[in-house]
Order: sequence, then C-alpha cells, then structure tokens
Amino acid sequence: MTIIKWVLLASLTAALAAPFPRTSFAGEFVDVLDTPALPSALASHGMLTGITHAGSRMIAVGQRGHILYSDDNGQVWQQAQVPVSSHLVAAHFPTAQQGWVVGHDGVVLHTADAGSTWTRQLDGRQIGPLMLAYYQEQLARQPDNPDLQARVADAQRMTQEGADKPFLDVWFENDRVGYIIGAFNLIFRTQDGGNHWTPWLDRTDNPTALNLYAIRPVGEDLFIAGEQGLVLKLDRAQGRFIATPTPYNGSFFGITGKPGVALVFGLRGNVYRSTDSAVSWSKVDLGLPLSITTGCVTSDGRIVLVSQAGHVLVSTDEGASFHLQPNTALAPVAAVQVTGDNSLVLAGARGLRLLPLEHAR
Repeated sequence: MTIIKWVLLASLTAALAAPFPRTSFAGEFVDVLDTPALPSALASHGMLTGITHAGSRMIAVGQRGHILYSDDNGQVWQQAQVPVSSHLVAAHFPTAQQGWVVGHDGVVLHTADAGSTWTRQLDGRQIGPLMLAYYQEQLARQPDNPDLQARVADAQRMTQEGADKPFLDVWFENDRVGYIIGAFNLIFRTQDGGNHWTPWLDRTDNPTALNLYAIRPVGEDLFIAGEQGLVLKLDRAQGRFIATPTPYNGSFFGITGKPGVALVFGLRGNVYRSTDSAVSWSKVDLGLPLSITTGCVTSDGRIVLVSQAGHVLVSTDEGASFHLQPNTALAPVAAVQVTGDNSLVLAGARGLRLLPLEHAR
C-alpha cells in the first residue's frame, strides 16, 4: 500500500514508481519483515520520509528500512542496525534514549540506545490476530453490539489479508504511553512501552475509516489529522478521539503549533489555524497552491511549513501569515526538523540536506 507522503513526492519524482520487491536471489521469496536493512554508503541520499530529535541527536527514517542518525546537527549521518527492510515512515523519541519508528507492513521498531540499534515490537502479521482477539473478547461481553460485530468482521478480513497494513505516524507521551496510527483508521495505544498494544479503532470519531496521517500534541491537546478534513482531538476523560469540524474537506497531512495556536496543513496549500483549542478554524492564505507536507517550530518560536516541492514558509506572527524563504535548490520534501543551531534539515526524495534558516524578521 502506498504512503501518502510518498504519493506526493512521486508526483515530482519517479523514485518509488515501483514497490520494493519482496523477493530475492533466483526468485526465492524473502519477506522484508525478516530481512535486515542493508548497509549503504548512499543511504543519506535515498528516499527519507521522517525525521525527529533524540535529545541532541537527530534521527531520519525512510525506504528499505534505512534509519540514520547524526550527532553534529545534520552534517554527517551514520546508518543504524535495523532488523527489517520495510519502508519506514515516521519516528518519535519521548526521551533521548527511548524511541519508536513505524512504517509499511505494520512495522513498529523500538530503540533503547538513542537509535543506534533497533528491535521489532510489532508487524503486520500480528495486527489482524491482535485486533481479532481484542474485539472478540469485547463482543463476548456485548454480543448484540453491531459496532463490535463489524469490528470482528474487519479483524477477520485483515487477518486473511496478511501484513500489508501501513502505519503512518507515531507519538509517545513518555517512555510508557504512546500511539501509532495509519491507513483506514488504524490506531493502537500502549501503556507499557510497546510490549503490548490495544486497538483503539472504536475510540475515534471516524465511522468511515478515513486514513490517519499524523498525530502530534499542540500545547496540552493531542491531535490526529487525516483525509477529508478529518481532525480529531483526544478527550482524556472519555479516552476517545473526538472530531473537531473544519471548513475543509480535503486531506490534512500534518499538525504543528505551540501553546495557544494550532495549525493543520495539507493538499493544495490548505492551512487552517485555531487559537481556541480547535473550537474554530480559520484559513491561512499562503499564496502557494502546492501541498504542504511538513512543519515544525523553531527554538525562538517561529513556525515553519514546507511544501511538497521544498518551498520553506516561515511565520513570525503565531501562524497568522507566512513569508517564503529563498531556496533555490528546490527538491521534494516529506519531513523537516530544526537543528540545535537553528538550521533546517529537510528529508525527502533526494535524501537529507541542510538549509540555513534566515534570521527572524
């Protein structure tokens, strides 16, 4: 199954025109879930779709199980040891040492050494059976519940389909409690650092199983963004993600912001801003019709958005307006992070590159 970020990048590059093969020598079947990522001197120049911080270290993830780390603000990257060759999409570290990565084939990886080595916690072969056991147990308690009956049927289908269940984002509140989300309303929660995962598909206001693309906190609120204008906010008292209506019915690919201001962004340059904890949203006019794929906040409070083509837009007024930063070396971008010295590291179809961030206006 294709990841949305890669669909956007593929509109500008043919890098992933064909899926990564699940076969190997002389036609012998080799499952990418059982094949460690191969070391490559060119890994930092390949397709990379996620980037995050692990303390002062930076971590980037991408195609063929590649995970890279840098200890010098993105100048030099080293490749980590990874037990799978599945395409990886997103990473998050709640502490400097403990981190998680998700991707294609239902992959969830964990590190306890700041990203140098990784172990597999979950994969797509386990997801269907995990969901089936959970919802069958719930249905046994409420045998006449039509929603649970549908959940069991979906879990049976997913079990039969096999491993092709992509996770698209991950976020951990601390080194114990975290969430993973993905296509068709896939969402799981852990309370023990990923040793066990609980399906939360029945705890989202997403009755048509829209794709979930990003999960991120803004201030005290935790949001999920998805297709068809879907924005969900966690109601901690209910233990449920509640829909917050937006004026847009296209896909949102990400969320960023800081206490008091949240931004969701997506197709064709559509960006919406809320200053009242998602009670209402107003459109931000970027003057750029290209999809916005990623964003971040700098240490001095500026909000940065980046288009699928690599345009960098910067706001110094809490996201009310943005100006375009000069960037002549445009290239498809899927993820961005700010370095310790306030430069940007851009990850995308052409790998990783550093871009100086202009001084605040």
